[in-house]
Amino acid sequence: HTEDFTQTAVEDWSAKNGAMVVAKAWKNPEYRSRLLDDGTAACAELGFEGPQGEYIVALEDTPDRHNLIVCTLCSCTAWPVLGLPPDWYKSFEYRARVVRESRTVLHEMGLDVPEDVEIRVSDTTAETRYMVLPCQPEGTEGWSEAALAALVTQDVLIGVALPKTE
Repeated sequence: HTEDFTQTAVEDWSAKNGAMVVAKAWKNPEYRSRLLDDGTAACAELGFEGPQGEYIVALEDTPDRHNLIVCTLCSCTAWPVLGLPPDWYKSFEYRARVVRESRTVLHEMGLDVPEDVEIRVSDTTAETRYMVLPCQPEGTEGWSEAALAALVTQDVLIGVALPKTE
């Protein structure tokens, strides 16, 4: 069974899944509403469910609010849509600093959030797994879901980066 779990963890749980969720939400307002209302069910519609995917909550970025996720207790994420957490996400330094110094930590990671934009840090728990629904980049209206999904990385889904069109 360990081999099956490893295959699932490596091949089935991926940030590419979350990218597909985001792209669908950008293209389809009804799906976006379902995602924001019940992230677990909306992700399951696309086949992204399973361990650590039972309580998915999508956090919507707006022009005035940037969402950022952390698990201060350990390093859990919504595996089916974010994949296994990167090493930096699991580090004590990130988990300890991001809540208190979110703007500084984001700057150190290459993301400068304007001062007039609120940064909301959400702490994952056993009952709540978060993913960020970023703002769709300007100029991408009319793009295919596949092209949009290519803009979304694991870092974007965690909130430490923004989707880039270049």
